[in-house]
Amino acid sequence: MNPTYDDIVKANSLRGDDIKKTPLIHSPTFSDLTNSDIYLKAEFRQKTGSFKIRGAYYKIKSLSDEEKKHGVVAASAGNHAQGVAFASSVEKIPCTIVMPKNASPAKVAATRGYGANVILEGVNYDESSAKAKEIAKETGATMIHAFDDPQIIAAQGVIGLEILEDLPDVDEVYLPIGGGGLAAGTLIAIKEKNPNVKIVGIQSRSFPSMYESVARGSITASGGGRTIADGISVKVPGQLTYAIIKELIDEVVLVDDTEITKAMFLLMERMKVVVEPAGAASLAYLISKKPAPGKKVVAVLAGGNVDMYLLGQIVDKGLAAMGRLLKISVLLPDRPGTFKDIIDEIAKANANIIEVVHDRLSSDINAGSAGVTLSLETQGKEQADLLINALQKKNIQFTLLT
Repeated sequence: MNPTYDDIVKANSLRGDDIKKTPLIHSPTFSDLTNSDIYLKAEFRQKTGSFKIRGAYYKIKSLSDEEKKHGVVAASAGNHAQGVAFASSVEKIPCTIVMPKNASPAKVAATRGYGANVILEGVNYDESSAKAKEIAKETGATMIHAFDDPQIIAAQGVIGLEILEDLPDVDEVYLPIGGGGLAAGTLIAIKEKNPNVKIVGIQSRSFPSMYESVARGSITASGGGRTIADGISVKVPGQLTYAIIKELIDEVVLVDDTEITKAMFLLMERMKVVVEPAGAASLAYLISKKPAPGKKVVAVLAGGNVDMYLLGQIVDKGLAAMGRLLKISVLLPDRPGTFKDIIDEIAKANANIIEVVHDRLSSDINAGSAGVTLSLETQGKEQADLLINALQKKNIQFTLLT
């Protein structure tokens, strides 16, 4: 049975002290970039670092004493796992979480930190979910679905109530879609009060299951490529979420990892906030495609649980994409002074050398030669292009690596 607006209001009234009302932050930076009035719904500031705690907490609170006695089981790439684990610790009930083998080590550690028994099974959410269902059947534990459950959807829909409370004249809302719980709940909450608000769902181009399902008019399995946005890597949408989204959503669109990386980098540099790839998908779309000018637009930043190793890559790739990190490889005669011409041009361009790697031993480097890889910090694409042109005019043979 589909959740209703009244169910969302009820979920809001029962959320207790553990679930925060997250702020809606106006961003001059992203407003200027998009020529719109951009507000960021900061779900990355929620307990456990993600909106997922909302649904997990409400669902587990609603279980009967008998159900709590048998405990709960859930499948998740990380954020739902932490939400279920935290809520279970509050209720003091047994909790088993099945996570993909390639789940972020930080998310696995955090889930265990809340007291859950973590089992690593499968390589994506759908494979982990199949294992979780087996465990639920064998043990009698209640399966806490990540998205396809009326109470989960209702609790996620409270985000829609909060958006309308803080910005009653909102024109457009953009949010990420994996299985669709966040989108389904938010759609019900907002469309009930103002059907004219445009709501757009964003999926990873590598996992476009809801995009394909809405386009074809039936639930469609899709995806399986590599993506940094593990939080929305769902091959098959939920039955409930699909039905709601198909009826109410204005559009489902796609973004790729490059666009997500840029959004994450800009959030860190301009706003000093860390948002995970799936959480940044909505803003990534806004930056790359830009809404109609002058609209009041909300981007839901769904979570902030990002692996620290990935974060380092995001910084480097973000700098490279903006022309501020230049990496070149040069093959030189291995004799004194041959490196000077390159250093002189780098100095003239006012670029900063941040790393130099010399290589004389690789099999593709001839005897009497040396390979040099340079990582250079520049002020932007214009300065990087000037340096590249200067090296070419000097007939310096190099390969551009970024």
